[in-house]
Amino acid sequence: MLKGREELLRIIRTISSGGPADGIEALTGPEYDPEIQELAEAVALMLAKIEAREDRLEQLLAKIRSDTVNTITAVAHALGARDAYTEGHGERVGVYARRLAQRLELPAAEVERIRVAGTLHDIGKIGFSDRIFSSEDTPLTKEMVDEIHRHPEWGRDILKNLDFLGPALEYVYAHHELMDGSGYPRGLKGEDIPLGARILCVADYFDAMTTDRPYQRGRSVEEAFTILRSLAGSSLDPDLVETFIVEVEENGTAERP
Repeated sequence: MLKGREELLRIIRTISSGGPADGIEALTGPEYDPEIQELAEAVALMLAKIEAREDRLEQLLAKIRSDTVNTITAVAHALGARDAYTEGHGERVGVYARRLAQRLELPAAEVERIRVAGTLHDIGKIGFSDRIFSSEDTPLTKEMVDEIHRHPEWGRDILKNLDFLGPALEYVYAHHELMDGSGYPRGLKGEDIPLGARILCVADYFDAMTTDRPYQRGRSVEEAFTILRSLAGSSLDPDLVETFIVEVEENGTAERP
């Protein structure tokens, strides 16, 4: 029997079942029969080519994902043509949400999901009728409030086929849920609200309060902190509020266009 034959067969069986190719390089050494060396080299070369192709495919997939998010973000920018307040809001919420997630020392992949969800959290507002965007000086009707409450659902529907977003889709859907259960669209309460959505909620509230609107000047950072603390526990996660305040105190606010 050729020296190394059984070991080579074992490695090939392991590879075929999805396992690692540990030991294949050793079989190319001079202590093994030339036939085993040749076969081991061929297997090692084949695996190297497969790995290179997988790396290339992964790079292409990452680019497709990035381009898709960028395209949707560009669509979200179109909201600025209908609502000046919305312009830049998503990007800033994404920045604040990312910074808060990083301060919480969440895994890098989760930080990125939260950033993307923050950037796209209001994408559902594309579905608003013109009367919503032209109602700054008039009271909202029940029908208009119902329409506003549907934008998380519309956002989820717009993004639902982008499987790579993973939990970020749920964060977009739940970013208006409140700790006491009075939020929308599902009335989730406390820790039933995903952490990513609770992070978005804090970031969203802060940017909304500190942004100028046609009918109201943005509040100062200190005023916004006071309001965030007043909402902690009832509307916002109190631990996240305090962590967010420390983050902004240390690193400042997000840049505005």
